Amino acid sequence: MATAFSATKVLQPLPVNSTRSAEKPLLIQSSSFLGSSSSHMLSLKKPFLPPNSQRRSNAAVVAVSDVVKEKKSKSKSSLSNLLITKEEGLVLYEDMVLGRAFEDMCAQMYYRGKMFGFVHLYNGQEAVSTGFIKLLKKEDSVVSTYRDHVHALSKGVPARQVMSELFGKTTGCCRGQGGSMHMFSKEHNVLGGFAFIGEGIPVATGAAFTSKYRREVLKEADCDHVTLAFFGDGTCNNGQFYECLNMAALWKLPIIFVVENNLWAIGMSHLRSTSDPEIWKKGPAFGMPGVHVDGMDVLKVREVAKEAIGRARRGEGPTLVECETYRFRGHSLADPDELRDPAEKNHYATRDPITALKKYMFENNLVSEAELKAIDKKIDEVVEESVEFADASPVPARSQLLENVFADPKGFGIGPDGRYRCEDPKFTEGTAHV
Repeated sequence: MATAFSATKVLQPLPVNSTRSAEKPLLIQSSSFLGSSSSHMLSLKKPFLPPNSQRRSNAAVVAVSDVVKEKKSKSKSSLSNLLITKEEGLVLYEDMVLGRAFEDMCAQMYYRGKMFGFVHLYNGQEAVSTGFIKLLKKEDSVVSTYRDHVHALSKGVPARQVMSELFGKTTGCCRGQGGSMHMFSKEHNVLGGFAFIGEGIPVATGAAFTSKYRREVLKEADCDHVTLAFFGDGTCNNGQFYECLNMAALWKLPIIFVVENNLWAIGMSHLRSTSDPEIWKKGPAFGMPGVHVDGMDVLKVREVAKEAIGRARRGEGPTLVECETYRFRGHSLADPDELRDPAEKNHYATRDPITALKKYMFENNLVSEAELKAIDKKIDEVVEESVEFADASPVPARSQLLENVFADPKGFGIGPDGRYRCEDPKFTEGTAHV
């Protein structure tokens, strides 16, 4: 049966009992890594193998350059070959425009002194968030990174709550205590942004285990919830990544590991920091499919996401998906972005995912210019309103400082009278004033 994976670069897990002679190395047709220059083209050569050794292989290994599967249909209608309907296209466009406009406004507010600390924007990577998250159900979970604003928006967290959180106000999704890098929403199953790389992957693995436990042990037959774990290319050199791939494959957890490979880990080029820059190949080592997709094309991402999410819901286990994308701004708003080659930045600017989606919809007569302009206007109003709401919202009371810090409600944070100890004038005697 043809799937989205059959038209992308995919490595399936290797059969345990299959062997391959060391004299006949496994050959994989490979297109160049999109971020590579000619001097960094990948060459799949025969590996060194000790005498009399055997190599496991798999005849189902597939690697082709195009990601979107060919939809072969006997119908003469051109609509049968479309990857999306008009309604789906409008949803994708609106979500991507919301992410872009929101992040642009964040930059303005940061430089006006409305936000503090580090703020990492998502401009350019919208196709990944939209392509995956808009296929989820409300009960499904998302675990993000420090670049988490747009993931929260795509999952349904209102823009006014995200903006208020960035402003440090009580009306934020974390009551102003999380800030830019720690978006969380129990209502929308956004399990947090995480400041330290790799920190969220074990949390996502645990969430996926919860889904499997509820279905198989607690016998909740309708619990087919899946979890998306988002992280970057730099994280893939960290231990949590490998440990959780192993656990997820071992227990066939309903999780998709989504690598947002924007080619740079702060100022370190991905091609200089890892022994094999094709991250998707690491999936089969742990017994799961590995997939590479053009992360600048929301339709390609969406096709791969459909298959990966479907596998997870059916109980077929995890998938590792490498989305090759690019951020249009520096690592954070404190980054002058002087390390990346201007030619590289210009190249990816021409591959803007929002522009690509508009082009596709226009070429296939799915939408009109007026319809998209109406969405642009709607989003501008939503973002403007979010700023006004956040600006007018109150700052947290000083007593909120110790809330959600201590698990024991009668512990250090709260006194015998039920009041927070920090409200006691003597609380800071002998120490620096809080």
